Parts: sequence; structure tokens; C-alpha cells
Amino acid sequence: MSLDLQVAARGRVPGRAQFRRWARAALAGNRRRRVALTVRVVEAPESARLNRRYRDKPGATNVLSFGFDPPPGVNSDLLGDLVICAPLVRREAEAQDKRESAHWAHLVVHGILHLRGYDHDREREATVMERRETRILRALGYPDPYR
Repeated sequence: MSLDLQVAARGRVPGRAQFRRWARAALAGNRRRRVALTVRVVEAPESARLNRRYRDKPGATNVLSFGFDPPPGVNSDLLGDLVICAPLVRREAEAQDKRESAHWAHLVVHGILHLRGYDHDREREATVMERRETRILRALGYPDPYR
């Protein structure tokens, strides 16, 4: 796995090794032999701009997933990009009484599952995705993020 980690946020952010560990766990069972992924850690204004532009929703959000489909005839290892809002991760972890590292791990796993085609728009899809997230996070040593 190739990981491009871009940190455009102030304050503490997990290290490259942690992001790689979380990403590998979320990619387990992936059919692709090689995967490239970009994770960009941002401040709230950048997250809000992207959320407005690509989801037509106001304000910052914790994680955005941007999948990459190469044009016909082009081979690429790129799975896509994740954009994670650092200040929001910190606030949510505190508000939910979670370890910050557990919330970071959850958002990386959640975002990568979106890149792999999982979704939570319908109740059945949400159940499948949440179960998968919970299994992955437990294997990483984190509690169920939905409890």
C-alpha cells in the first residue's frame, strides 16, 4: 500500500505508521493487489469548503471520501482520497467520551470502506457497513464505535 499523508492542520495528528496500520486493516480482503491512497488532514475551513462544494452541505464534516475511477485504458493503483478534519475529530472524541486515537482509527476505516463501495444511505447498507467497521476496529484493539 502506498500512502500519501498530507497534514494541513495544527495540533497533534497521528503519525504515518498509525494511518498505515488503520488503512491496511480497512483494506484487508481487498481484491486489488496494489493500492495507493491519499489522506489529507485539514482544518475546519477547508473541510467546510469541500463539504459545500461536493456534498452541498454547510459546515465542516469529520471525513470526506473521494473515490478515483481511472479513465478507460488507464491503469492506476489509486483508490482515492480521504479528507479528515482534525479539530472536529478532537471535539467529537471528547464529546463522545472516546480516546482520540480510537476516533481517528474509526474515521480512517469508515472513509476507506466508502472508497471500497460501502455506504450507509439505507438501513440495511448501514448495518452491513457498521458491522464491518466494528470488526475491523476490534481487531485493531478499539471498542465498538457505535456504543
